[in-house]
Formats: sequence, C-alpha cells, structure tokens
Amino acid sequence: MKANESLADALGEAGLTQAELAEAVNDYLRSLGRAGTVSDRTVRHWLTGKTRWPHPRQREALEAVFGCTAEELGFAPPAGRRSPHRTEDPVRRRNFLTAATGTTAAVVPLVAARPYAVGTTDVIRLRSGLDALTALDDAKGGHEALERAALAGAAEALELQKRAASQRIRQRLFSVAADYTKAAAWSLLDAGSARRAIGYLDRALCLAGMAQDSVAELGVWNLYAMAARQQQDYTQAVSAAQAALATRITRRDPLFASLAHGRTAVGQSHLQDRQGALRSLGHAEEALAKAPEGTPRPAWMDFYGLAELLALTAVVRDYIGDAAGAEAASHRALAAIPQQFRRNRAMVTLQLALAQLHQRDIDQACGTTEKVFALMDGTPLPGRMRSFLGDFHRDLITLSPDASTAREWKDRYRSEWSQT
Repeated sequence: MKANESLADALGEAGLTQAELAEAVNDYLRSLGRAGTVSDRTVRHWLTGKTRWPHPRQREALEAVFGCTAEELGFAPPAGRRSPHRTEDPVRRRNFLTAATGTTAAVVPLVAARPYAVGTTDVIRLRSGLDALTALDDAKGGHEALERAALAGAAEALELQKRAASQRIRQRLFSVAADYTKAAAWSLLDAGSARRAIGYLDRALCLAGMAQDSVAELGVWNLYAMAARQQQDYTQAVSAAQAALATRITRRDPLFASLAHGRTAVGQSHLQDRQGALRSLGHAEEALAKAPEGTPRPAWMDFYGLAELLALTAVVRDYIGDAAGAEAASHRALAAIPQQFRRNRAMVTLQLALAQLHQRDIDQACGTTEKVFALMDGTPLPGRMRSFLGDFHRDLITLSPDASTAREWKDRYRSEWSQT
C-alpha cells in the first residue's frame, strides 16, 4: 500500500488539516443536496493509499476543493477501468485576476450569490486568489491594479462571511479579508504612499483580531513598522516591530520571530541604537536557525529567509556606520535571493551601491546602480525604489559633488528614476 504523496502535497499547499479537508468535501456535497459523510478516517484512507479511487461524488468534491483532477491528486482507477471522460471543467472555481497586455491585473466580476451556506471550499478559493496576488506582486511590485484586486477580494470575503456555515468559517473569512486588505496596504507602501497605507493597515488589524489570526496580525504589524520607517517615525517603527514579536505565532514558529527581530533591528539602527540593533540581529539569526523547513506558511511569507535577513543586516550595518559590513551582507544576500524576487534583488543591489558609496568608492557605487536599472528594465520603478535612488543621489552629490562620475550619473539616470 503506497501513500498518496500528491494528495499530501496538495493538502499542505492549501494549509488544510485532515479534518478541514473532510469539512470542505462535505460542504461541497451538501451544496449539491447530497449527504456529507466524509470523516477524518476517510481522508486518512486517501492519504495512506488504502482508498485508491474514491466514490464519484467524493472525487468531484476533491476536484472542486483543489482545482485539479483526481488523477493529479494521486488517485488511480482500478485496473481495467478508465476515468470517465469530461467534456467540461468540473471545478467550480474562479481566479481573481486575468492577465491583460501581460502586466495589468483585472478583477473578474463577482458571481451571483449561491444558495448554500458558505464553507471551506469558498475559503480555499479565496486563498487561491490571494496567492495569485502575491505572485503578481513578486513579479511587478505594488501598483494600482493590485490594490484594486486586493480590495475586491477583501470585499467578497466580508460578504461571504454573512452566510458562513459556522463561526469557524466566519473567522477564516475574516482572516482572508485581513490578508487581502494587508495586500492592498503593501501595494501602497511599495508605491511609497505610507500615509494612505496606514488606513488599510488599521482595517486589516481589526479584521485579524476578529479572525483571531496571529499570523495575519504579525503581517500587519510588520507593514506598520515599514510604514513608520517610510514616514521617518523610527520610534514607532520599533514599537510596531515589537508588537509583531509579541504575537502568538512567534512562539510557535521561529521564522516569524526572526522576521520581527530583524524588523526591530532596522528601526533601532535608524535611532542609532547600535547595541540594540546588533542584539536584535543576533536574535533574528538564532530564530532563523531554529525555523523548521517544510512547515506550511502563507504565500506572502515566502520572501523571508536567509536572503532577506542578510538584506536587513545590510541596512542595519550601513545605518550604524559599518559600511564594509553592509557591503559584505549585501553580497551574501544577492547570492541567496531566489530568482523570482527580481524587485528584492534590485533593492539589495541598490543597498550595495549605498554601502560602496559610503566607503567613498564612487565609481564602483555608480556602476552598481546600473544593475538596478537593468534588473527593472521593462517595469516601472516602484515609488519605494525611486525614493531609495533619491537617497543615493543625495549622498552622491554630498560626498562627491565635483566628481565627473557623479555628474555623469546625474545626467544619465536622474530623469529615469525621478519620472518613471
């Protein structure tokens, strides 16, 4: 008897327990007017391989929950039997986004309200749309279409919670709404609009509280810390990062604790609290070393790991006056950043240029910034990146106002980063 690894992988990716999958399948069956009799034991039989080919209605429900065929979930019909041919997609799902001209996201109109109670299947469908937003952000960064799509997702989650089948489903929908609202806030932060983002963060924190979701709460406090830093309120940035550190999830999963410690270190470095910043970085490194691999986590957390901690280390080192340490950390971060995080790579490259500039390596620093524009070629620079380039330009003319390299950089790039 061979375990069904495909189903186990799908279960982990969806972040569902065996009991929650049973609940989702039963929700779907009841929506068709059928009895929902799937139990934890049924799911266990699917996972262990004891049941290799579920009943037809159960297969249909599984396909609806996961958005793929039973065969793709690792099930196989008995020898001599073929899976029935389907003339249409059995999966009653929809994506939130469609690609238009390769870059712009558009929200698909909401479907008509369904007569049955909202259950786990709906939660998974909404989560899938949230993952699509995260992928779009990774590729393009914050922009207006992403903000609109995120707000539409939050609105649908809040509308569906009115017909939730149970209080548990209602809380999960509040959690989804919090994550969508947080995504809208992040889009504004990446565009450099911290003041507008704070309104969304206030709403997201309220929704996370109603959901009793400490992961969502940590995510909101993390963005609060970033918003405060954009507004140069570094005391509040430290307070927000410490609020993230106080959430329950940091005691259960060291990876989240590491992020909160790292964000605290950044705020402390801006306050010139050298010892506090280095201490927080040490805590972040210790927590990261303890974080187990393979633990299911939300897609928005995919950005955090060794590469991101090294990037935060570079920021901290530069602000406490250790430009050489910042340069070394930037090089290590660039070697570790996954390829899909193009914008993150561009931001760390720019941090590297600043570290080189602060060591008076003017020519090398200006040459490094060329890689930033090459990395972002074909994509408008997010407002946060343009602001960072403005910091580089100001430091460049302060440290070397008469150098020919500085004048050439200004002539070549100023219009590009200030108007893109």
